[in-house]
Amino acid sequence: MNRLGRLWRGDAGGREVLALGLPLILSMMSVTLQHFVDRIFLTWWSPEAVAGVTTGGFAIYVLTGLFNGTAEYATPFVSQYVGAKREDRIGPVVYQAAYFAGFAGVIGWILSYFVTPLFDAVGHAQSIRVHEIAYSRLMLRGTFAVVLMVALSTYFAGRGRTRVVLGVTLFATAVNVFFDWILIFGRLGFPALGTVGAAYATILSQAAGALVYLGLILNAPERMAHGFLDFRFQPRIFFRLLKLGVPSGLQPSLEILAFTLFMFVIGNIGVAPLAATSIAFNLNSIVFLPAVGLGYGVSTLVARYLGMHRPALADRAIKSGLVISQVYMLVCSAAYVLVPGFLLAPYAAGADPATFGEVSRIATVLLRFVAFYSIFDMVNIVCAGGLKGAGDTRFPMTATVLISWVVMLLPTWWFCVRGGQGVYVAWVFATLYVVVLGVVMFVRYRKGAWQSLRVIESDLLPPLDPAE
Repeated sequence: MNRLGRLWRGDAGGREVLALGLPLILSMMSVTLQHFVDRIFLTWWSPEAVAGVTTGGFAIYVLTGLFNGTAEYATPFVSQYVGAKREDRIGPVVYQAAYFAGFAGVIGWILSYFVTPLFDAVGHAQSIRVHEIAYSRLMLRGTFAVVLMVALSTYFAGRGRTRVVLGVTLFATAVNVFFDWILIFGRLGFPALGTVGAAYATILSQAAGALVYLGLILNAPERMAHGFLDFRFQPRIFFRLLKLGVPSGLQPSLEILAFTLFMFVIGNIGVAPLAATSIAFNLNSIVFLPAVGLGYGVSTLVARYLGMHRPALADRAIKSGLVISQVYMLVCSAAYVLVPGFLLAPYAAGADPATFGEVSRIATVLLRFVAFYSIFDMVNIVCAGGLKGAGDTRFPMTATVLISWVVMLLPTWWFCVRGGQGVYVAWVFATLYVVVLGVVMFVRYRKGAWQSLRVIESDLLPPLDPAE
């Protein structure tokens, strides 16, 4: 008990990690609610719609995940500038992230013209493909709004003002749910747009969130001291952000690519396995997205303490995050195993009982896989967050690519496409992938080489503290 008490108290202890991370966890739970409502509404619309939006969402997240992850990496920069007492550099790095959002928007718009041949090549049933194409095309065209909201949030997240991030995220979620209800089903005189309505609702909510962040920044009393009067494009900061941020963004992006290909394989097994897998992954986000919020909090603290030249405290922040994540995981995993019917009830409420029965039966089994692999997913998220906060962004990316292909994708393709095996065999390999990745990230963290890395320019760092 004394050891747990010491881990809870003091700098980088559990209390500080939660104080910074809890609003980010709640923010991610708000995003979870947004996705949850999207999927429930679309399940009520049709099983093909929820299946198509899930696979389409996975596909475009390969790109938008890269963009969001790169822009979000301004957070460790801001945090390390705060630790190094160089707050005047905060504004310029946030501006570079915003300029990157503009670049991402252009790329997303261009790529929106290629979604039809992409999904035609995948070969899903036409009833699913029409939803995949419509949702993906529109979401790609809204890339700028999505990435801009992420870019502007880094000003608050990096300074530890995570309650602001929570407030804006809750506002954006409320906007999203409201427009989901209006645009999917055609309320208040609007046409019923189904899948397209869900995409419009998401884009509008992200644009609204970005505008709120911009207003808060422009009215902040510290904006001059934080360098927000310097609007210049600064190549030195911009390309350093890309150097560290692109691998950071690629890691979740390439993981989503792996799961997108995994979903494509499941889609060829059948509509019911695909819909059940979609729902299981959606419910998995109850664990996954809040853990991502905790990972962001750990990453921010690691960057801040390394900016102060306090690597021992950075290490303590990761240990605290690991303990918190495992306690949270036990509660969620128990729910997956003990009350799957309760978790699936909202999906069943508006669905056709004749088609949902098989989906529910499969999803109940899949949730047991989720309950097990979430133990290792927590370790992966927290350790990877700490590594990224230090600037070790290439290793998580490389490990994710290699392990996802060797452990999950190739065996799944061989046994399920070539060998005709079913959905449960595919999920065995997906579970094995998460387990191996979690172990690899933990080993990388324990080796400790990350403690010598720094995110910001070395000439801006304070003198090294001899005690460290």
